[in-house]
Amino acid sequence: MTDAERKLLDLLDIERLEVDLFRGTGSGGETPTRIYGGQVIAQALAAAYRTVEDRLCHSLHAYFIRPGDPSIPVIYQVDRARDGGSFTTRRVVAIQHGRQILNMSTSFHVQDEGWDHQHPMPRVDGPDSHPSRDELRGKYLDRIPGKYRTEFLRERPIEVREVAPLDLFDPQPSDDRNHLWFRMGAAAGTDPQTQHILLAYASDMALLSSGMRPHGLSWFRRGVNGASLDHAMWFHAPVSFENWHLYTMDAPWTGQGRSFNRGAIYTADGTLIASVAQEGLMRRPKG
Repeated sequence: MTDAERKLLDLLDIERLEVDLFRGTGSGGETPTRIYGGQVIAQALAAAYRTVEDRLCHSLHAYFIRPGDPSIPVIYQVDRARDGGSFTTRRVVAIQHGRQILNMSTSFHVQDEGWDHQHPMPRVDGPDSHPSRDELRGKYLDRIPGKYRTEFLRERPIEVREVAPLDLFDPQPSDDRNHLWFRMGAAAGTDPQTQHILLAYASDMALLSSGMRPHGLSWFRRGVNGASLDHAMWFHAPVSFENWHLYTMDAPWTGQGRSFNRGAIYTADGTLIASVAQEGLMRRPKG
């Protein structure tokens, strides 16, 4: 296990303060200036799981209300909305500085039987055909100001291989369809709940960027303000995130300062294990 992987597992191991009250660390995620959205989602899901027995999450729906402050902890308050015969529902509110930064509804389902079908996985080259995140970022080192280089090159817990990466500083307009392979080796041996929490953390990676691709935009260029507004996720099949998964994304629409983005997560053998949808802020800076 790498140091970065250990830190992420610690980050998502929230502390119980009271029966339905939990505390999570604010710092340590993907971004240093505000809390990475996937971190808050994952910690909120971890809090909900602490109040549920013998059922796995099948869906979550979250709204990002305010930017998270990484310098202080996040408090998670769980409301036990319903414990039914087949479904359990929880509402989680994330709080900093006495104000909500996220609220999320989660639903848990007993294992059931039904009819099966899925859309096929897109045909793309496997992860070994694409450079690692470290290899990609190394190409831009001379264009990163010195004070940002340590953060830029910091070891990350999620291994990522982008299928068609754009230039970070000079992206050209491209198809909104966006694919990447990802995994986390330290997920091996964890329970199904932790697998869900880790995948929820990773599901916020690169999703909003899909809406930027047709417009030649990038987080590393001035000219765009962006942030996740909401996030929905559905779990379809067991997760083994220590193995490579294909995250295939698109953005069917952008407009009115927003971008709508979708994602589907497949195992390497083509099993659809999760679906994701997110709307994000994508507008020109004012002034």
